[in-house]
Amino acid sequence: MAFDGTTIAAVCYELNKCLLNGRINKIAQPEKDELILTIKNERSQYRLLISANASLPLIYLTDTNKPSPITAPGFCMLLRKYINNGRITKIYQPGLERIIHFEITHLNELGDECVDVLIVELMGKHSNIIFCDRDLNIIDSIKHVNVMMSSIREVLPGRKYFVPMQNEKANPLEATEDSFANLIRTSSIPVGKVLFNKYTGISPVVNESILFASEIESEKPANELSEVELLHLSHIFLNYIDDIKNGNFDPTIYSKNDIPVDYSALPLSQYSDCSAEKSQSISEILEKYYRKREIVTNIRKKSTDLRLIINNSLTKASKKYALQRKQLKDTEKRDKYKLYGELLTAYAYSCPEGVDSFTCNNYYDNDNEIKIPLNPELSAMENAKKYFEKYNKQKRTKEALDKIIFETEKEIDILESISVALEIATDENDLTAIRKELTDYGYIKKKHHEKIKGYSNKPIHIQLDENTDIYIGKNNYQNEEVSFKIATGNDWWFHTKNIPGSHVVVKTKLEDLPDKVFEIAGGLAAFYSKARNQEKVEVDYTQKKNLKRVNGAAPGFVIYHTNYSLMCSPIDPKESGLIK
Repeated sequence: MAFDGTTIAAVCYELNKCLLNGRINKIAQPEKDELILTIKNERSQYRLLISANASLPLIYLTDTNKPSPITAPGFCMLLRKYINNGRITKIYQPGLERIIHFEITHLNELGDECVDVLIVELMGKHSNIIFCDRDLNIIDSIKHVNVMMSSIREVLPGRKYFVPMQNEKANPLEATEDSFANLIRTSSIPVGKVLFNKYTGISPVVNESILFASEIESEKPANELSEVELLHLSHIFLNYIDDIKNGNFDPTIYSKNDIPVDYSALPLSQYSDCSAEKSQSISEILEKYYRKREIVTNIRKKSTDLRLIINNSLTKASKKYALQRKQLKDTEKRDKYKLYGELLTAYAYSCPEGVDSFTCNNYYDNDNEIKIPLNPELSAMENAKKYFEKYNKQKRTKEALDKIIFETEKEIDILESISVALEIATDENDLTAIRKELTDYGYIKKKHHEKIKGYSNKPIHIQLDENTDIYIGKNNYQNEEVSFKIATGNDWWFHTKNIPGSHVVVKTKLEDLPDKVFEIAGGLAAFYSKARNQEKVEVDYTQKKNLKRVNGAAPGFVIYHTNYSLMCSPIDPKESGLIK
């Protein structure tokens, strides 16, 4: 979600509760476009991070500190001169703009009380931190903007501060039922974009959420809404605005398969299929969301080379497999060639010379007639010999292809299982294990004397209660350990049916496993598989004593003939609380 007016309203509400009347104890500028203010208020200390980064502007309270440069930048020194030890007397957001004003009271060089304003603008590439006097004359800013950079507004010392016009967008905090109806009626924009285009601080995501709740088609022009639809939409919108005015915020992170999808200060109706992690603090939600996103992004970046190797190898193996299957299909004619050879040998005496075909009775098929193509330049016996040669050649080809296809199928199975392991990887430890497996199979060239070390390759262990433990393999080596080292005779084993995924083992001291545990184990097997995004997944389960290794198969590949099946919804162990 964009750092929109609603999010900033929630941040402003929280800052007023924590920082109002607090004193600025320390000012640091760890990055060229970032400040950290340390504020003491009512025997508590807070750190406020403010970032004017063009790609990720942020403001929130944090416990994390960052190292600062030995020599403070000029803007930081200026703030220390003016407002260090100053008191924050007012924090407000003009309208629902992506702006926060901090009014700071401090003493000047003569000991007289002064008020200055620190303005934080969180507007994407136009983000800035601007320091002004009480009359909004700019003293300095963290980013200088001259006329060459912007023809609309200069941000330079001595200039007057003002907020650029937002294309005459209305202030949503002043909206009424009548003004909302008039604004919508006069717009031909699709209703899926109208709130975003007509009101400040409303992002496309919020527009989508309000529209989703109203159940109105997004492509419908706003001026074609019926009175009932318009009234319904206005009530949802105004209730949303009332929650902002009254501070009824509900900070939430929406995740899918433990990957953060979005965050919000107020509920977003379009994410009903996602898990929701809530907090009383919007700062906590922002810090946690961006930290999780950074982890996911880093894992994606670090796994790019592995993903490329796997995808390329899978593509090659799949093409090879298709060609081999086609060649195998061509050998299906071998029995026909054998039949032709046998019939020609039997009826050679009656086959005239120089003909291109010969019709005779097929004594293998109730003496039905069969027409055999011939080479007119060869005798019947010579034609028979040619057909036997074709038969023998295709027979040898089939025998060779059966072995080759088996190996190719095994290769595809291995690559697909490694691909699933990569999809469920959550840290560098998982990536190292996958890299080792690819190296062992020869997909990554192993350097001389190279050893991949410094990682743990232990399966996931979940203790359900004092009697029951669940073990989950996240790659083929872990699957091998789970199935043949950890599991014993009557332990229950789970795996998605005909779909690559993890081996899940349940060890229990109980005589009978409760139905709930079967559902949990099946749900975990579904989650740690290629089908993790499906609503329902079929999962096979059996006891360990029914598992057998496949001769010559890679680690983690098993066969079983006695099993049961159940349909399960994937269970994320973190979202369900199984893993803290």
